[in-house]
Formats: sequence, structure tokens, C-alpha cells
Amino acid sequence: MKSPLTALLLLLPLALLIGYISTQFTSSILLWSFIAAAIFIAAFVNVDFGLYILIFSMLLSPEIIAGDTEGASLRRGVTLRFEDFLLVVIGVSWFARNAVLKELGLFRKTPLNRAILYYMIACILSTGFGIITGNVPAKTGFFFVLKYVEYFIVFFMLVNHLETEQQVRRLVFFLFLTCFITTIIGIAQIPAGGRVSAPFEGEVGEPNTFGGYLVFIGAIAGGLILKEKWSKKKQALILLVIFILPPLLFTQSRTSYLAAIPAIFTLAMFSNKRFIAISLVIFSIILSPFLLPTAVKERVAFTFKQTKEAGQIELGDIRLDTSTSARLISWKEAFEDWVKKPIFGYGITGRGFIDAQLPRVLAETGIVGLCTFVYLLFSIGIVAFDSLRQVQSRYFQGLTIGFIAGFVGLLFHSIGANTFIIVRIMEPFWFFAGIITVLPTIELSPTPERQEVSAANSIDPPTILPRR
Repeated sequence: MKSPLTALLLLLPLALLIGYISTQFTSSILLWSFIAAAIFIAAFVNVDFGLYILIFSMLLSPEIIAGDTEGASLRRGVTLRFEDFLLVVIGVSWFARNAVLKELGLFRKTPLNRAILYYMIACILSTGFGIITGNVPAKTGFFFVLKYVEYFIVFFMLVNHLETEQQVRRLVFFLFLTCFITTIIGIAQIPAGGRVSAPFEGEVGEPNTFGGYLVFIGAIAGGLILKEKWSKKKQALILLVIFILPPLLFTQSRTSYLAAIPAIFTLAMFSNKRFIAISLVIFSIILSPFLLPTAVKERVAFTFKQTKEAGQIELGDIRLDTSTSARLISWKEAFEDWVKKPIFGYGITGRGFIDAQLPRVLAETGIVGLCTFVYLLFSIGIVAFDSLRQVQSRYFQGLTIGFIAGFVGLLFHSIGANTFIIVRIMEPFWFFAGIITVLPTIELSPTPERQEVSAANSIDPPTILPRR
């Protein structure tokens, strides 16, 4: 009798609380609260489940403009997506799980921790000073810095959670599956004309963002193709790259074309037949004017052949189109403004929209922010090359090579875009950064199945350098 009575005494207040809450909020709020609670519980019980949902939401979730904000990207409000909502819920669940179970601690020690900490301190300080001086509206600065934090939460969730090769393979499979779905949607947009963009981009598409994402994921697939033996998996990867090419070309994103070239060259440098691979890449570039679609060739030629308009930059006999000219002018203005606030800059969004990564970082966070940002990029490269020197399995080496090639591509992409603060590029990037960081650790503690696979697929062991 005591058990049913105890249960009744516990459930009665809960039922009264639920009844009261249901009268205070709309049905939509209650529905979202129920979904959030369900995801929280599921992610708490099984972190993998939360990560799978997050992967699909990266490119397949709608956006919401959260009010009017000054200085936001493209002069729009703060853009929130469903994955922002998911990441908050899953992130809180991850914090709660670690607090309760004390599995690995909140932040596992990695070679990137210090660089991430320095960069975030620079962003917070510069934005704080910007709010105090009136350069940054508080709401805008808060939401944008919070978005930067989101990327690093993704990274730490991965490095804290991954323990086995099977986990890595499943996560990479779902990342590729998400990319494949977006390519199908992108290909479906081509017959309508115009520039191809990622799904659920709102009223104004972002072809540059989609192009950068496709270059990065394509590079990852390319790295695996280089190292995997001929099999159905390798055939599937080749098919994925084939499906990536049409939407990438029809984004008509010159910045993405620029990014693809060094990414492909990097892959060729890691090929076992390096000379042949590089020669094929050069030969393909030479033949590209005869092979590429007309829309792509016209887009590239437009850079130098736009009819004369106000605001164009002329360099001798060369006249740049208005879009390229506007970028160059904004870089010059950003440098001129930085001189006025050289230490901490104007704060995140305090300088307005600048469509290039380094000039934006310099103007917004000053020399302090630029130094910490460059240190972060350098640290990512060091971690990637250290992982490549340590891992021995073909699969892990292929992932790491692909990440390095994609990273190189994104560095070039950032010349004409805010690549390293764009959610739809940075979430997959930091997802893979987390994977690459822990690959040597996973390989050092293999399962019996892992030992068998490693013995079968191993190649000449690389020189192992000390971990930084």
C-alpha cells in the first residue's frame, strides 16, 4: 500500500504543475518544450543519438530571424536555426551527463584547448568593450559571440565522447548522408536557373556558404578515396563526389571555385602517385574552359568583363566587377578603421559587415583578436599533421588527409567570405576537427576487431612526433 500511495503523492503535484503550465503558455510553446525535453532525455541516455540529430540539422534545418539587430551579417537580424535550438538542448544534456556521471570531465585536454580559450577571451573582451563604448548593440554582440561558442561546444562534445572506430565511422556516414541529401536538393534547383543554395536558407540564399560546405565535405571524401582499397564503400564515396560537383559549379560562387583548387592540389600532394595526380589536376584546369558549363564560365569572366559601372576598381587595363570591388574597398576601410582601435577593435559586429575573414577579425577584435585567431588556425593545422603522422590505418589517414585538404580550401575560401564564423560551414568543420583530434587516442586503445582491421590495412608506419 505504501508504494502506490507514495507514487500518488508524487504524481499529484506533478499533474497539478503540468495543468497549471498548460494554461499559461500557447500550444506551440508547450509542443516545443515537450520536444526539447524528449531530446534532452534521449541525448542524456545516449549521446550518439543527440549527435545524429545534430548532424542532420546542420544543413537541413530552417532559419529564423530573431528580431532586428544592428551590424548583423548582411544587415539582417540574428539568424537562428533549428540546430541552434538543438545544440543548446544537447549541450545542456551533455553538461548534465558529465556532471552526474563524471565520465571525462567537461573539457578533455587537447592541443587546441589553449588556442580556443585565448580566441574566445579576445572575442568576449573586444565585444564587451564595444558594448561599453556603444559600437556594439548588446543583443547583437551576445548572440554572435554565443554562436562562436556553439562551434567549440561541438568540438568538445566530440573529443569527450568518441572512443571507438565504429563511432567515428557511423558519425562520418551520417555526415556524408546529410551532404548527399543536400546535393540532391541542389541539383533539383539547377533547371530553374539562378544560383544554387543550401536548403532552408530563407528568402535570401547563400550560395557562397553552400559552396564552401561542399568543398570541405568533398575534400573529406577525396581523402578517403585516396586511401581506401577498392570496395563498395570507395564506390559510394566516388558517387558522392560526383553528386557534389554539379551543385558546387552552379552555386556560381567564385570564392568556392578558388577554394576548390588548392583543396584538390592538396589531395594530389598526398597521393601515392603524386606526379601523375598533380599533372592531371593541372591538365584539368587547362581544359576547364572547354569543359565547364556556360553559366560557370560566364560567372568567372564576369569578374573582369562587367559593363562599366560606378564603384568598380580599375587596375591598369583591368576593371573588376562591382562585387569584387566592394570587397576590396571594404578591406581597405576595415584596415583604416582598425588603426583607430588597434588593440581590441570595435567588437563582434561593431564594424559592420565585411565579407572577408581576416579583415573582419582585425577590425572587430583588433591585433589581439587577430593574433589569437591565427594561433587557433595554426594549432588546428599542427593537430591535423600530428594526427596524420601517428595514425596507421588507411581509414584514419584518409579522414585526416581529407580534413587537411578541406582546411586548406577553407583558408582560401575565407579570402572572399566570413568562412570561419558561418554556421553551416563551421559546425561540420569543428565536428571533423574533434574527430581528427582523437584519432591517435582511439588507435592507441584498439578493440580486438580494430586490431584485426589495422593489421590487414596497415601501411608503412609513419614517424611519430611528440604530441603538442
